[in-house]
Amino acid sequence: MAPHDIRRPFKRAAISDQQKRRELSLQRQAQNRNEAQLQARRLASSILSLPNHKSEPQHLEPVELVPEPIVEEPETDAGDITDIDILQAAKLKGPEARRWFASQLMLPEWMIDVPDRLDHDWYVFARPSGKRCFVVSSNGTTISRLRNGSLLHRFPSSLPNGARTREGSRSAQSYCILDCIFHELDQTYYVIDMVCWAGISFYECTAEFRFFWMNSKLVESGACEDPSTYHRYRFSLIPVYNCDHEGLQTAYTGQVPYAKDGLLFYNKHAHYQTGNTPLALVWKDETCSEYVIDTDNKGQIPNQQQVVLEIQENGELVTSDDPPVLLGCLNAGFIQETGLNFGNLVRFAVSEGGLTFMNGKVEKADLQYIGKVHRARAFADSYSKIVFQYMVRHSPLRIEDLFASMGTSSEHRGNDEEMVG
Repeated sequence: MAPHDIRRPFKRAAISDQQKRRELSLQRQAQNRNEAQLQARRLASSILSLPNHKSEPQHLEPVELVPEPIVEEPETDAGDITDIDILQAAKLKGPEARRWFASQLMLPEWMIDVPDRLDHDWYVFARPSGKRCFVVSSNGTTISRLRNGSLLHRFPSSLPNGARTREGSRSAQSYCILDCIFHELDQTYYVIDMVCWAGISFYECTAEFRFFWMNSKLVESGACEDPSTYHRYRFSLIPVYNCDHEGLQTAYTGQVPYAKDGLLFYNKHAHYQTGNTPLALVWKDETCSEYVIDTDNKGQIPNQQQVVLEIQENGELVTSDDPPVLLGCLNAGFIQETGLNFGNLVRFAVSEGGLTFMNGKVEKADLQYIGKVHRARAFADSYSKIVFQYMVRHSPLRIEDLFASMGTSSEHRGNDEEMVG
């Protein structure tokens, strides 16, 4: 039976409170009309002035660029990095800089239960494989930075104030911030969201509005055209669909010009929320992603699931969520013996006891210590990622389950594609 012909009701045993948190996030954003314009301006400034820890060679314009300032390492507490004022971010170094920068992106949770009204309130699109990054154009240049704050590229572009041309605007207010994935194979920035355009902030706008604006303005700017002297890399939009039967099927099996790395689901009413959010979800299987389960440093799938957790002052092992989810605890003797410290990110294997769920939460986790992770890593795993990877090994959420959560085709709208690419 084809997936779109399935009509049976769908319900899984509760393993999370993801739906409840989705509802709370929508309520919270309606009450949170903060200084979005100032937030966008400060983020753009910080991206331009962060220390230049390169991940790839730079691509310079054929004109003199504004040099990045020399910054000194501040005396900061290694506590909650989100409490640091955004104006101090350019002074951060090492783990603090990586953690702060990563927290500025809107990070999707992993889909561990099917959202209510999936076919009415959500978009879906095929996520490109590649490097997640912010792209900022300002002061006649364009800079992209990875999730850990490392410089990816510095280049001229057709984005607002993104290149020093006679026609280009020199206004300090004309800047742009895009949430992108850089796809190595075709050297293209695929735009998945818009944070700011020509100095106008979109933090407090719904995904529905952001996608509409992104579709029209990016094409108008010429950023989607082939590379040229003052436009080093091509930007591309992604086809976004209403998540009804037809839209989900097209995103799942349709042809795209990039390697797929799962499906992304966005709640149409969601604002651009920094950090982990249940209003954006990622889902994978073997059909739409090469890597459904995390691999080791040799590219192999380990026999046991591995998780990365952060050590708290009292030895508690927690996820990267806000608030963090407790999954275990290390005694003081073990911490001293292994040379671990508060704030370290530590890798564990999920042993034979696995994860035990109670009332939608992990009540018990059988964890075996492996060691500390590479220092370039910014965050521990999220709770939803840990549970999703556990489900993949034991009881995966399948594409048939997503289709089955929808009613009959007569209850849905037609497949009105939102042309974002």
